[in-house]
This record gives sequence, C-alpha cells and structure tokens, in this order.
Amino acid sequence: MALDSARVLVTGASGLIGRALVSSFQAGGVEVTSLVRGTPAGPHQMRWDPARPLAPENITGFDAVVHLAGETVASRWTSAKRTKIRDSRVAGTRNLAHALAKAAKRPRVLVTASAIGYYGDRADEVLNEKSAAGTGFLADVCREWEAANQPATDAGIRTVQIRTGIVLSAEGGALKKMLPPFRMGVGGRLGSGRQWMSWIHIQDMVGGIHHVIKTDLLQGPVNFVAPRPVTNAEFTETLASVLQRPAMFPIPVVAIQTIFGQMGQEVLLSSQRVEPARLVTSGYPFHCSELRKALEAVLKG
Repeated sequence: MALDSARVLVTGASGLIGRALVSSFQAGGVEVTSLVRGTPAGPHQMRWDPARPLAPENITGFDAVVHLAGETVASRWTSAKRTKIRDSRVAGTRNLAHALAKAAKRPRVLVTASAIGYYGDRADEVLNEKSAAGTGFLADVCREWEAANQPATDAGIRTVQIRTGIVLSAEGGALKKMLPPFRMGVGGRLGSGRQWMSWIHIQDMVGGIHHVIKTDLLQGPVNFVAPRPVTNAEFTETLASVLQRPAMFPIPVVAIQTIFGQMGQEVLLSSQRVEPARLVTSGYPFHCSELRKALEAVLKG
C-alpha cells in the first residue's frame, strides 16, 4: 500500500511514538486525522472516549489506521491502575475495531500497538512472533489487547499488532527517565543485570510502522525490536560510556520490588530476549541495529 496522498487515522498521537509518527506522515504529504480524548484543537482532530462505542460514519474513508493509545504502565500498579491499563487497551481497541468493521469504506490496514510484555519473563530464551504467550499481568493484557482486533480482522481488514520493546528517544519513555541519574554518575544495573532488554530506536519505530502499512503481506503480530538485544548490565555499561560517566550504583532487587511492586518485577526485572523475525524477513532496513550507535544517535544527534 502506497502512502502518497493517503488518509491516515491515528490514536495516541500525543504520545512519544505518536508525535514522531504524525510528524513523519505530515512530512511525507500524508493527511493525518487524530482521535483525541480532550477537546479537538482543529479540523484534523476528532474527540473520542476509548471506553465507549464509536460511530462508524465518523471514521470511514481512511486508508490506514494506527492505534497507539493506552494508559502508561510506568508507575506502581494499584488495583485501579491495573484496571485503567487493561481497559484503555482492550476496550479501546475493541470499540475501534467494531466501528471500522461497520464503516462504509473500511481501511486497508489497521496497525495496533502491543508490547513484548506478551512473552512474559523468559530468561535467556530467544523469542520470535511464533513463541507462545507468557504469564503475568502484562502478558494477559497483551493477549486480550491483540484479540480485541478480531472484529476488524473478521471484516477483511488487514490487521497488524506491533509488539514493541523499549523505545529509545531523548523525548520521553524509559530512556528519558534513566538519563538524570546516569548523567549525575549514580546510575547502575537493575538487580543482577542479567535480564535481557529488547530495544528499538525511535527512527526504526516510525520507519517500521511505515513498513508494515506498505507491506501488504504482513499481518498479525510483528516484533518491533532491534536485531541485537542486550542484557541490562550491557545496556547500563553502554549508556554510561556514551555519557562518559561511571555506572557504579546497582539497584538491588528488593529495592525495586519495594518501590515499584509488581510493575518493577514485570517491567524492570523481567527478561525478554526478542528478535524481529518478521521485520527482517520482510526486508525492513534497520537504521540502528547496535545499541551504542542508537544511543549516540539519540543523545548526540
């Protein structure tokens, strides 16, 4: 599918990935409309409530839809927080998929966010899109999240679920939170540091979305990670080296579990050694395959 003169609908346009994606679309002449939860700021925004059904007539006529909206997981998970994380993803995706399935003119492709949390904590196991789902809260959410696309799939819309790793950008996300302590020289590994971190540069995140929209043979889950994952210890050492700072202050497991609870265990200490099998076999040319190059590109421009 060509993107020239295409009309694209985006949710989550104000987030880290959404901002970069919308900017890239607009630079390429793509007409972008955003679904927003607040008051629309102009004619290219429409208000929606992810928890409520969407009117199909309001989202008809788009060539592609990219659904990125979801409650952040980066805080302690209270019972209310877990409900928000699950409902914002599952209910929002299901309502969007139902509306698109009933639209008079359906999109050719629906790209929805997911996460490598789908695989759970898997130690040193090498994971690809054929690997089974793991266990835990995030794995359960991701499984339901991806299944919520089914109404669109049943209606003949090509659907792609992008299982995203840690997105490297100085503009937000995990790296932005890491930078202050590392720049002060008080950064360090998390726990043993043996857990695998699967990451992706923001440019490849955006480029990968363009790729799956244009590649008609791609459907179903696609891992959005760089070809070379690293352990947390290697990530820590590389980040400190790029910043020319020491990394001598590891954070013990018990401290992470005490401060962050279940979120700390599943997000910060979980090990996911994921490979981007379907991006590679479909011919996507990675901009950054090595961590050092990616961090230098993000931090030194």
